[in-house]
Amino acid sequence: MLVPDPEAVAAWQQFRQEFAGASPDRRREMLRTRANRSRSTDLAMIGRAGLGHVGGDMSVLDILTTLFFAVLRVDPARPDWPDRDRLILSKGHTAGALYTTLAAAGFFGTSSLDTFAGTLSELNGHPNRTKVPGVETNTGPLGHGLPVGVGMAVGARLAGSARQVYVVLGDGELQEGSNWEAAMTAGHRRLSNLTAVVDRNRLQQGARTEDTVSLDPLDAKWRAFGWDVVSLDGHDHLALLDAFTAPRGDRPTCVIADTIKGKGISFMENRVEWHHKVPTAEQIVLGSAELAR
Repeated sequence: MLVPDPEAVAAWQQFRQEFAGASPDRRREMLRTRANRSRSTDLAMIGRAGLGHVGGDMSVLDILTTLFFAVLRVDPARPDWPDRDRLILSKGHTAGALYTTLAAAGFFGTSSLDTFAGTLSELNGHPNRTKVPGVETNTGPLGHGLPVGVGMAVGARLAGSARQVYVVLGDGELQEGSNWEAAMTAGHRRLSNLTAVVDRNRLQQGARTEDTVSLDPLDAKWRAFGWDVVSLDGHDHLALLDAFTAPRGDRPTCVIADTIKGKGISFMENRVEWHHKVPTAEQIVLGSAELAR
């Protein structure tokens, strides 16, 4: 059973306190360093397990780090706190990125990462809400996270709660029609407590998104469904922070985060084969050295 790690929770709390009073340059460096530590941990974890989605993990980690270490109203020591913000990783195949982030924040001990994808491990290849603290809903089949997030946002409104709902989506995942049904409903209900974050790395399993089913103009599509849209560099932590904390109007928000698959590791960056490929021991050493710079 996974339980909170008190030392890691204390370190997360200290990070948040220091971050609140830091200068912009210091904030950027704190988030960059934290994200790259998670990348290095993720790289080694996938190497041990012999499976995972390392390229997508690397592209989404700046988004997840910014949310968990600077934005979300959560308490790793009380993962079931009723009024917490909700984070749904709809692109559940990048569970490794979520697990390394949750462990760094203290939702469970980092030693549990050694069991990733092992027999009877709580840390499955896709996240399971009944097994992993901090996971809000099971994801894996693509296109399910945003519909669940819409339901959570409606529920928060009915309960009179100030909690926010964030859904992190893959761009290839937007080829699933269920996302657009959910987007239409969120726009119709003007769910201003809902933020969708698109990890726009432009690669999916086997090909580029635009060669598979074209998504552009993606920003215009979201606007047509009644959403406010922000397009930004998905590796710019301060731009992400500004987008996540900006005052909300009366519509849901979509953050289109332009990212690089395999970010931070030169031989992985923007290469489609790293959607689902396991690094060798030598590649882990090389990648970790690049991330430590």
